[in-house]
Amino acid sequence: MNKLVINTLLVFIFVAFSINAQYVNNVSKRGTTAAQFLKVSQGARGTAMGSAFVAVSDDASSMFWNVAGIARQNNNSVIFDHTQWIADLSYNFIAGTINLGDYGTIGMSFIGSNYGEMNVTTVDEPDGTGSVFAVSDVAFSLGWAINLTQEFSIGFNPKVIQQSIWNTSGTAFAIDMGVLYDTPFDGLTIGMSITNLGTKLQLTGTSNVILYDQDDETTGNNDRIPGEYSTGNWSLPLTYVLGFSYDVFKSDMHQFIIDIDARHPNDNYESVNIGGEYIFNDVIALRGGYKTLFLNDSQETFALGAGFKQKLLGNIAFHIDYAYQDFGILNSIHKVSVGIDF
Repeated sequence: MNKLVINTLLVFIFVAFSINAQYVNNVSKRGTTAAQFLKVSQGARGTAMGSAFVAVSDDASSMFWNVAGIARQNNNSVIFDHTQWIADLSYNFIAGTINLGDYGTIGMSFIGSNYGEMNVTTVDEPDGTGSVFAVSDVAFSLGWAINLTQEFSIGFNPKVIQQSIWNTSGTAFAIDMGVLYDTPFDGLTIGMSITNLGTKLQLTGTSNVILYDQDDETTGNNDRIPGEYSTGNWSLPLTYVLGFSYDVFKSDMHQFIIDIDARHPNDNYESVNIGGEYIFNDVIALRGGYKTLFLNDSQETFALGAGFKQKLLGNIAFHIDYAYQDFGILNSIHKVSVGIDF
């Protein structure tokens, strides 16, 4: 490694450990962060590998897993991903990348939710008032990554996050950072990522406005004083991931790769994801993995999936991928991704 790569790695590790030091304790802090939709995996390929993908990232879904991975693409790409989540919820993810040659690769991504409309209920009308309200989660990012050397890639992915419910909404700003390093050991790659490092999110809006009676035991006073409920500021689900991938074997017809990711979130205990991918003739892929190893009470366990890739004209290729994720006592999730490389 040259001096620039070494210095970049040291800075990245220093930033990661500085962030993690803020959360070293014996409390999981589960349920203490906003924008939980940012933790829903995007891209059927990585999901099917048990969400162990940080050191494998090399396609448009890298905008979610490890933004440095988009620099590993030699072409442009677009991917659309649909997730059928638990409780009849769904998420859509769109990402695209443009290769700029020696100037790196830029990428864009969008995550949107679909919760459906819900009935407004009150204490007096528990069956509904006849009105409905909506909930939405949205995140948009614009990232850039570059290969500093043939072995080392780095990327940055600033994003805007918004959550809304009824007439309240909140906005936060964050950045993802990632690196990939092909070690001198043949087939071994190290990946590191920091996701959702940013501001806190607070819900404000007209739904918080109330009319208040300062003394409800006294008559004749003003019982309609305008007021507003104060909501708290909540951190984003910050996560640091260190991963290792290894090409068990690779030939013109067969390729098998495994990945192990160690995860340190700010709202839960540490855990490990492990997964593998077998590719036949660069056409058919079979994947499997296990998520949240060593994490007590987690409902996320094994994942399975498959993919199909078909080359079209020139360097244009179409691919479709499917993933199944077991969620224990909850409904399992299904994910489908469709993409084009060109």
